[in-house]
Amino acid sequence: MLTAALSLSGAIVYGAADFLGGLAARRVGTLLATAIAAVAGLLLMLAALPLLGGEWTLADLGWGAVSGVIGAVAIALLYACLAIGPMSILSPLTALMSAITPMLWGTLVGAERFGPLGVWGLGLALVAVVLVGFVPERGAVRPSLRGILLAVGSGLAIGGYYIAISHTADESGVVPLVANRVVSAIVLFGAVGVAMVAARVRRSGSPTTRPRDGVRTGVALATACGLVDATANVLLLLGIRAGDLAVAAVLGAMYPAGTILLAAIVLRERIAPVQWAGLVLALAAAGLLAIA
Repeated sequence: MLTAALSLSGAIVYGAADFLGGLAARRVGTLLATAIAAVAGLLLMLAALPLLGGEWTLADLGWGAVSGVIGAVAIALLYACLAIGPMSILSPLTALMSAITPMLWGTLVGAERFGPLGVWGLGLALVAVVLVGFVPERGAVRPSLRGILLAVGSGLAIGGYYIAISHTADESGVVPLVANRVVSAIVLFGAVGVAMVAARVRRSGSPTTRPRDGVRTGVALATACGLVDATANVLLLLGIRAGDLAVAAVLGAMYPAGTILLAAIVLRERIAPVQWAGLVLALAAAGLLAIA
């Protein structure tokens, strides 16, 4: 019961973090929003480190750093696609790809084989993509090709993050996550600097600035996103430590539910019935793939 409660709570919180990150990216840009969120999350991780602890080893720090680079790409692409929207459609697509990627890795590299649940999961995933992307009803939100490609790329990178972080030892606790956040912040702020220089060159002396209120709101949203995302990481970690890993993984894969709910309530995104069917299948497929 404790594992289920912690893992489901973590999934919902993850969805809320994605929603906040998408809104922040619309105001201050994807890279800056992601970088601010990484720093905010790092501060919370450092505060939680004395409570959760963990052994410090070079191997775990190394895998944490690798996951930080991959995670920076994953989250940047995620917030970029959510900024384009619709969040309620693209978020489940990232979940599907993030579930499929580790399975394919295990099959090609680890000599694993798809079980019945994996086959069903892949089948449901393909049907879900068709239902979500094919919208005959007028007025329904339609994902753009750019948004879909960003969502697919984000999902692949998220899956890569899971593969990298899975190489860390259980005794390391949250130490790899701290290394992850440090590297992510460095990579993302470096990318922000490069982007700013490139933007100045393109403007050729006639800069354009964002409204100050919009910037302040974006920074606040990005900060909140980082804190919420770090909280989700801790909740899911505690869920895994409290009991069965399979249960924690299945419930953790339900993170798009939080994004979908907030997008429907706050942004009033309208979803066609056929898309609702696709979203349900997407969540079901993510669960099956997580179990498999």
